[in-house]
Amino acid sequence: MSPTSCPKPASSCPSSGEGTLDAGAAHVTVLLRETLDWIGPKPGGRYLDGTLGLGGHSLGILRATDGQAEILGLDRDRQALALAGERLAPFAGRVHLDNTSFSGFEAAMDRLNWDALDGAILDLGVSSLQLDNAERGFSFSADGPLDMRMDPGSGFKPARVLVNKARFEELRRIIGEYGEEPLAGRIAKAIVREREQAEIDSTARLAEIVVRAYPPDRRRQARNHPATRTFMALRMAVNRELEELENFLARIPERLVPGARLAVISFHSLEDRMVKQAFRALAKGCICPPRQPLCTCGKKPSMKVLTKKPVIPEQAEMDQNPRSRSAKLRVAERLPLEGRA
Repeated sequence: MSPTSCPKPASSCPSSGEGTLDAGAAHVTVLLRETLDWIGPKPGGRYLDGTLGLGGHSLGILRATDGQAEILGLDRDRQALALAGERLAPFAGRVHLDNTSFSGFEAAMDRLNWDALDGAILDLGVSSLQLDNAERGFSFSADGPLDMRMDPGSGFKPARVLVNKARFEELRRIIGEYGEEPLAGRIAKAIVREREQAEIDSTARLAEIVVRAYPPDRRRQARNHPATRTFMALRMAVNRELEELENFLARIPERLVPGARLAVISFHSLEDRMVKQAFRALAKGCICPPRQPLCTCGKKPSMKVLTKKPVIPEQAEMDQNPRSRSAKLRVAERLPLEGRA
């Protein structure tokens, strides 16, 4: 993807034409207090919000520092970026927005001549702005085009292409692996059968196909809509979300100053597992075989894991915002350059 940069104060970034939406009301920021407590923002610090969304975490950092921190906010979603710019406009000059994915953070930092960060946040959830807009194609509860791209201008193919062109084996793998859907084979078979009759080009038709693929007793017992896992899996595949996360976690430590903290909020077991394993590997350093008596790889620990278990929302937050129920926060801290705590 060739990102369109807007490394300017928030109030200077162009509007997408959707600016009348009340950004604060459209999305409730998950684990805000806990994230700020762990990040510990300080006046004069530079912080990366790699998944800006509607700017909730960035707004929290700015308020916690009386507007004296600087924010680099990244998002693939142009509409969200414009709305966040409006929300953060009172802090003009302290907020820099860039229309790129979080894995493109290094180039975004270079455009600002930033060498290092005092903290970084990723919130890997899909915002209410995206889920509740049928035209974006993320939701199975309202009919819309089968798209699911975070950035329609990214060059990524929409979900419609994947659903109608992928082989049965690939669909089964995506739905089973990314969605952890036990009925992945049945669903993939139903998709292939139905697309032979007519192209599947709407979220409503895909959701109906998935529902019919579920046996009646499984439908009755399901806690969530039968299409939940399938839609999530397709969204992750379309936007290459796990690849983005893997690339980011491997490179972010080198841009953190010693003592800077990285906070990642995930909503999917695969994402949480990837974060957990990456943090452990960064804290271990050495990649030599376990039985080897002496280290020859030369790798030193670069991060210290601060959350032995993930932080989850309190019951009050889950009651207020049901979408926060699956959220898990993990935090790690950059070690001194010699790799010793």
